[in-house]
Amino acid sequence: MSPTEAAQQMRGTSRRSGPARGRRAARPTGVERTFGPEEIIVSKTDPRGVITYANDVFTRVAGFTEEEILGQPHNLIRHPDMPRAVFQLMWDVIPTGQELFAYVLNLAADGGHYWVLAHVTATRGPGGSVVGYHSNRRWVPPATRRTVADLYARVLGAEQREERTKDAIAAGTAELTAALAEAGTTYDELVWSLAGRDDAVDAPLAGVGGAR
Repeated sequence: MSPTEAAQQMRGTSRRSGPARGRRAARPTGVERTFGPEEIIVSKTDPRGVITYANDVFTRVAGFTEEEILGQPHNLIRHPDMPRAVFQLMWDVIPTGQELFAYVLNLAADGGHYWVLAHVTATRGPGGSVVGYHSNRRWVPPATRRTVADLYARVLGAEQREERTKDAIAAGTAELTAALAEAGTTYDELVWSLAGRDDAVDAPLAGVGGAR
């Protein structure tokens, strides 16, 4: 990608003064929203996860206007089929300043959904403290979506058997750990193996995501 193309991908909007006008999350419709493999969804948040920047690809794919999305918590686009344990993993890692790659299922304003491979990094201030987060999100091939969806469904099932959020996160984390251990891998290794897999290979990774 040339510097000019990169600048075009990053073009978006920064947080404006005054409160943002948000929407309630829509009910999932099962309709997939798409974007190109060459496109990058970009957002920035403050340390609490409130959106301060969204590029044009983000607003288009998520189906929100700039006014609706800026100033809103990033979990505005959280899909109910996305396990809490994966977000817990994210929030365990990124405040330390480490980067994280994760597959995420997002919910659009109209109830549609879209999969992304998210690369989340911390933004540091002059004193070295974390002052926000930056996320670049890319398109995910269909075969990889199916593999990750199977894994996440298993984790989500464990979470849904619990009534309290704290217990659900613990159950989901335990199930995710067990599934990865059965496959002899870690979450990071899984992400990298899938990201490097040829798009034409349609078979899911052995041992990951199936019923116990």
